Amino acid sequence: MAMAICGIDEAGRGPIAGPMVFAGVIFKFQVSSSKFQETWFKDLTDSKKLTPKKREELFEIIKENSIYHIVFKSNDEIDEKGLSKCIKESLIEIKKTLKADKYLFDGNSSFGIEGIETIIKGDEKIKEISAASILAKVSRDRFMIDISKKYPEYKFDKHKGYITKEHKKLIEKYGLCKIHRKSYKLKPSTPSLFEGLI
Repeated sequence: MAMAICGIDEAGRGPIAGPMVFAGVIFKFQVSSSKFQETWFKDLTDSKKLTPKKREELFEIIKENSIYHIVFKSNDEIDEKGLSKCIKESLIEIKKTLKADKYLFDGNSSFGIEGIETIIKGDEKIKEISAASILAKVSRDRFMIDISKKYPEYKFDKHKGYITKEHKKLIEKYGLCKIHRKSYKLKPSTPSLFEGLI
């Protein structure tokens, strides 16, 4: 019997606004399946290396061909619990929800969760992780595009909450909104962006 592999990846660990999103993916078909010869499967890689259009196309195909679970951790949860705890909770939820023989997580830390194996650059090496990367990225991008309608002045649909020069200027102009991560800290060498804002 074929081994069920669950690939896990996240999107949004680094941004200053919006949620962090985790995804777990188990393909419905086996390694010997003809699916592995299809173009869409060969196209699976690190979501950041794909165009938004390609990610959207693959998003729907992956959902059709897999058992998956997506976890959102809001900016408020990140502020309250911290990134590490939110990551741990997401990994535990995926592991409890998706039953697999092996759980492979992109990166170099399992955050102390038993049964999670880590693979550096796993989203480039393991198709299940690539698929999870795409589900997480597209889910988060869709959220940020949608929320930008509520906060149009911040242009979240453009930078997706990451720290760009434009985003910094918009925060300096308008202050922080409800989906910004108030606990975010800039590098010590950089003047604090939030003095007087919170």
